Amino acid sequence: MIADVLDIAMFATVCAVLLAGFPVAFSIAGTALAFALLGAALGVLDLRFVAFLPQRIFGTMQNEVLVAVPLFVFMGVMLERSKVAEDLLESMGRMFGSVRGGLGVSVSVVGALLAASTGIVGATVVTMGLLSLPTMLRHGYDKGLACGSICAAGTLGQIIPPSIVLVLLGDQIGTAYQASQLQQGIFAPETVSVGDLFAGALVPGLLLVTLYVVYQMAIALVRPSAAPALHPADTGGAIIPRRHLARALVPPIVLMVAVLGSILGGIATPTEAAGVGAVGALMLAGLRLGSDRPWLIRTAAASLAGLLILTGWVDLRVTRETIPTGDGLGIALAGVLCLAVAAGIGLCLWRTYRLGVLQEVMRSTAKLTSMVFVIVLGAALFSLVFRGLGGDHTVEAFLTAMPGGLAGALVTVMAVMFVLGFFLDFLEITFVVVPVVAPVLLTMGVDPVWLGILMAVNLQTSFLTPPFGFALFYLRGVAPPEVSTTDIYRGIVPFVAIQLLALGLIAAFPPIATWLPSVLFR
Repeated sequence: MIADVLDIAMFATVCAVLLAGFPVAFSIAGTALAFALLGAALGVLDLRFVAFLPQRIFGTMQNEVLVAVPLFVFMGVMLERSKVAEDLLESMGRMFGSVRGGLGVSVSVVGALLAASTGIVGATVVTMGLLSLPTMLRHGYDKGLACGSICAAGTLGQIIPPSIVLVLLGDQIGTAYQASQLQQGIFAPETVSVGDLFAGALVPGLLLVTLYVVYQMAIALVRPSAAPALHPADTGGAIIPRRHLARALVPPIVLMVAVLGSILGGIATPTEAAGVGAVGALMLAGLRLGSDRPWLIRTAAASLAGLLILTGWVDLRVTRETIPTGDGLGIALAGVLCLAVAAGIGLCLWRTYRLGVLQEVMRSTAKLTSMVFVIVLGAALFSLVFRGLGGDHTVEAFLTAMPGGLAGALVTVMAVMFVLGFFLDFLEITFVVVPVVAPVLLTMGVDPVWLGILMAVNLQTSFLTPPFGFALFYLRGVAPPEVSTTDIYRGIVPFVAIQLLALGLIAAFPPIATWLPSVLFR
């Protein structure tokens, strides 16, 4: 009885401490340690549970999937510094600006492209807030519609792969899926990879973008004054130079295809693809930050693409005892391509270092990565103590007792995560809530990919829901003085409703999330 009370009190305490504003990692780990000592003092917890923490830390250090986190962060921050968003917004604004609601549509499309190439919510919202919001307001856009469009488009990086949320969530879902199978006596468990979630999130992400665009166009038809067309003089004319359009659109699309295509095509793991994305972002930054010797960087980019193609056709392992002639030629060609890539990377590193960009990117990457991994370690301790107090059994009993069976349990979990999103960050929910509820739901027969995508879409709302939606804070920091906080909060309400609609559609029609992974990987 005491253990049942302690595990519930432990969960409530960590939520209260987080709401009080204490650092996330130390709040989670500190609460866990305090309740571990309290449970040991009351005789309901064996402290040997805490002794497993070094093994959890070692397992985290050996987890190759999590190596993708700093690489994707590096890619996103580097692309933000290379002015990709500015070119995209300018080109899209000129393409769609002459149509009613066109600026809102361009913001949604640019948000999707940036999500597929950067995945950094803060950078996307701030960039679009600085560039698009003043233009939209100057031409008579409704303040709420303009603010909601920018905030919602900025959060697409959480669901459209490559996404840090999907990497972390994929690791948690994969661990929970194996644990649930072992609990059922399946000692040769199937696995769920980050690549499965990437494939599963692609269609739901495009669905969200479509719903955003449909809403923008509907508002333009129903309330033309809220989303007026731009004057032709403000769009620079109806025709955009093809060179300018290609320069704005091709780089993020090529990078997106290289990263996602290598994963979905089975050529590279998510971690290897993240390395390709980081190198590609560095090359793109090198091209945009200087005009001398562009041929060297373009040759390096072509060589990198050649290496990706070559790995899919030739066995490049050099440690074999016998190497056929064809493979030997492929290995020699790969060596030449590697030299070309190294030369291009060296030039880009020197150029970004000389301009001070590399230092800023490395500093930001180190800060974000260290924050994520300290939270991972704190969550590991929390999970150990929670299970030691019998919290997993308490959650299982609670969910299985819900009316409606599996559907009732799933609705309850989604509702709890949505409410927690008003107050907690996606990292806190991912590492505190998901490890607790996911094994129970998976044991009840929920498809792991479907569950992961439902959680990802739900977690995306945590960036938009007041009072602690981070996208709202990002926009508030760069919005003009005439835009009030009330305008921002009012503007995001329809987009939160759209996300809930998308969540309902995915829940009602699971193939939206499971069809593509089943085609590609099974």
